[in-house]
Amino acid sequence: MATRLTANVKAGGCASKLSPKILNQALKTVPRVTNERVLVGYDTADDAGVYDLTEAGGKPLAMVQTVDFFTPIVDDPYTFGGIAAANALSDIYAMGGRPVTALSLVVFPAKGDIQDLEAILKGGADKIHEAGCVILGGHSISEDQVKFGYAVTGLIDPRRILTNAGARPGDVLVFTKRIGTGVISTALKKGIAARADIDASIEQMLTLNREIGEAILPFEVHACTDVTGFGLLGHAREMALGSGVTLEIHASAVRFLSGAIEYSKAGAHSGGLNNNREFVESCVSMTPDIPAEIQALLYDPQTSGGLLISIGEEEAKILLERRPEAYVIGRVKDYETKPIEVQP
Repeated sequence: MATRLTANVKAGGCASKLSPKILNQALKTVPRVTNERVLVGYDTADDAGVYDLTEAGGKPLAMVQTVDFFTPIVDDPYTFGGIAAANALSDIYAMGGRPVTALSLVVFPAKGDIQDLEAILKGGADKIHEAGCVILGGHSISEDQVKFGYAVTGLIDPRRILTNAGARPGDVLVFTKRIGTGVISTALKKGIAARADIDASIEQMLTLNREIGEAILPFEVHACTDVTGFGLLGHAREMALGSGVTLEIHASAVRFLSGAIEYSKAGAHSGGLNNNREFVESCVSMTPDIPAEIQALLYDPQTSGGLLISIGEEEAKILLERRPEAYVIGRVKDYETKPIEVQP
């Protein structure tokens, strides 16, 4: 394990994405180009894009692509590289794909410590190789603020694509990790996070969604997405709108990382959390008796978060027996007054 990051590349809080409000507005101006081989494009706000490679008379085959990179959220460069890789790989698993190749994206200061750069690259490479994926190359630029991640390409059966737009009334909502990585990263930046809480958060962020992604493939999953920068409610919003349903989420059923509730209560909220709340809350019906710190965590930007799965109740029972880390957080209903209802 490498040493702590030097001063100009230390953890900078939560790895939040561009404000979804700004991104949504900008994407509306981008012309849509129709291509019959594009099976999933950016217009559906899904986890990754899918392009059909099937040739006439050949075996069905498609390519799934995604890209993700961000600033350091932990002080150890090797760990940061591994987390960035796990986060980038997650979108492939959420779509039902198998990652095969990756290209690294590196932003690093010209006068930065070369040992930090080496450790970041090694941490990322080790995690990419753990996924059975290979790095073909990458691109780097010099800038004061460190950023790192990958563009990942996977393969997928075009008949078995998992999207965020197929949730059905009567389904249950299954989630596979705990919430709170953003709040804990912010608490780390503020110097109030306990070492044990940081370690637990890091362990979760380094855990690939590979096993759970493979485990759900035999089931009739109606919709799936990984919960990352837009938070649990942000990604739930995309699923609800894409499916034309209401997602009922029970706050008491959501599991949180150790320390996350306490740090949220202490105000360890990032700009990304506030952006998510601003963009999503108009789509959310929240009962007032849910504590403010819990409400905030439901908007908390996640890094390398879990999979949110919409699946039939009987299928869910079998899945939960096989995968004890998965748990039910709510259900899918016919559309009512809001896309999301949060109950105690």
